[in-house]
Amino acid sequence: MVDVTRIRREVLTLPAAQLGPDNPLPPLCPPPLSASLERGDPHDEVHRIDGRERDDMPRDMARQLGWEPLHSLLPVRVRDGYGRTREPRALDALVIENDRLRATVLPGLGGRIASLVHLPTGRELLYRNPVFQPADFALNGAWYSGGIEWNIGATGHTTLSCAPVHAARVPAPDGGEMLRLWEWERLRDLPFQVDLWLPEGSDFLHVGVRIRNPHERPVPTYWWSNIAVPEERRILAPAEEAWSFGYERRLRRVPVPSCDGIDRTHPLNSPYAADYFYAVPDGRRRWIAALDADGHGLVQTSTDLLRGRKLFVWGSGPGGRRWQQWLTEPGTGGYCEIQAGLARTQLEHVRLEPESEVSWLEAYGPLDTPAEGAWPEVVRSAEERLAAVLPRARVQEAHAAWKPYADTEPGEILATGSGWGALEVLRADWKLPGTPFAESTLGEAQAPWRELLRTGSLPEPRRVRPPGETLVAPHWRDMLETAPATPHTEYHLGVAQWHAGDRAQAVRSWERALPLAPSLWPLLRCLAVADQASGHHERAAERYAEAFDDLCRERRDDGETWTAAVAALGREALEALLRARRAADARAVWERLLPAVRRRGRFRLLEAELLLAEGRRAAARAVFDTGFEVADLREGAEVIGRLWDRLTDEPLPARFDFRMRPDTP
Repeated sequence: MVDVTRIRREVLTLPAAQLGPDNPLPPLCPPPLSASLERGDPHDEVHRIDGRERDDMPRDMARQLGWEPLHSLLPVRVRDGYGRTREPRALDALVIENDRLRATVLPGLGGRIASLVHLPTGRELLYRNPVFQPADFALNGAWYSGGIEWNIGATGHTTLSCAPVHAARVPAPDGGEMLRLWEWERLRDLPFQVDLWLPEGSDFLHVGVRIRNPHERPVPTYWWSNIAVPEERRILAPAEEAWSFGYERRLRRVPVPSCDGIDRTHPLNSPYAADYFYAVPDGRRRWIAALDADGHGLVQTSTDLLRGRKLFVWGSGPGGRRWQQWLTEPGTGGYCEIQAGLARTQLEHVRLEPESEVSWLEAYGPLDTPAEGAWPEVVRSAEERLAAVLPRARVQEAHAAWKPYADTEPGEILATGSGWGALEVLRADWKLPGTPFAESTLGEAQAPWRELLRTGSLPEPRRVRPPGETLVAPHWRDMLETAPATPHTEYHLGVAQWHAGDRAQAVRSWERALPLAPSLWPLLRCLAVADQASGHHERAAERYAEAFDDLCRERRDDGETWTAAVAALGREALEALLRARRAADARAVWERLLPAVRRRGRFRLLEAELLLAEGRRAAARAVFDTGFEVADLREGAEVIGRLWDRLTDEPLPARFDFRMRPDTP
């Protein structure tokens, strides 16, 4: 019987929160620091690695640590407009299946594989989240748990976590069909593709990945495939050591499976969140597996280029448990993450040479082998079983067979991503066979930049509204510098200069624009951020107050766009004014926020801080007693606990306890 691969559309209906609008303010500050290496700014963590730690590392690892870390989210915007009200919603899905496996892909949400079912046994091989609940885990905010995600760009969950990607049918190497996903990664300006297919008679989903650097300069490259699996598993990998990164925020070498007297290959044994990067010896096959007590589960393997393997655990402590509850609905079990990446750790970025590409093949499927027992025997048995069901040579052969098909032009388009790749291809006239970025995908966001490219002038907005996105790559900055110096152009030029590290010139551009600008608040807000960065907090508070006044005068309606702008600027203004101990001015900002904005959890928290600053301790405590949920609470953020400690000596209530590390004096 012929095992035919089928690709079809499907609608996945599940309780889901609305993503809401993006934050319209350009993210001028560095990415926020958080509890896990997976989800923070790598710059700070690199500086916590001292010379002795580097001396103990492989030479290439030490070199790649800290090479070109991400200093800015620009040109990407922060996605923080989501809430926590979930209602049944329809999500577009693409299903690729044969008689052995069924994979469900969400092209509108980063191309994530939400489910992978082994049909002969009916087993779900992944942790499948029964809801869609965004949380502030991605580099740019909104992220959701579950399935297999494709993290590209820089240390952390990709900015594409909740963004659409292109998808199409493509011929597969075995004569069947592949599902191709592709997009333009904007932090590093790199096109990439992910090809999914099911070889005839195989229990393994094959995934071909390619990242291309079309530039005439080397580019730092990052990739980690992130696989969520139920946490009631034992994690196996061919290693006897790992690089651990935990709440102490240091990278240290630890033994596997047991460290500090605890078997860390059982995720629930760890009390706190931690990353374990397995030190797979050179020449050893690359794989990682998650098996239940009966020895059933998932294995991931790849060609050798994808060298890294990692386990992330939430830990059994109250903070880890609270986060697990936060990301799904009551009654759902917890998860851990097994991962595979281009480098040994997620602190590293790999150099991708000019006008070159890198590719590899991954395979995902069921594995049945004993999970319990002495570590060497268990790993050896798993390795032998994997060799029997999917020999290492077959994975290498599959990669070689796929590579000529990576350039095949897509057939039927199944989903459409952003227009940013089309804009870059139009600018540089790049030829990227296999991943077309058609001009038809250009939209409203790209329109002014296409006009700048065509005429050398950035068009003025046709109506009063918050400024659009700013492109900051050197070629766009050069075009802005030679364009007519209108206030609108000076605003965008200042953002691009700030991103390039020329902060003094950015301030001059924003200041030049002020006298003639029809909208003052975007410029005043940028200048306020610059004041904060230089330590002038009182002046920053004053500028924030002026900016909010101007925005309230300019606001045309209470629609989504203007509400997002008022909420974003109102939050920053409140925080700056409270930092400067200007409670009366902070109260004036609070009173002008829309009632619906004031009811959001983030603003309820700010209200409690404002009440405390006004000396109204009982009223601030009442905010906590009433309860609130900060939808965009950053993983590892301790702001709720710190404010609680200022209010009372009582223990932090469990519903507010998101702490990812033990209490320290």
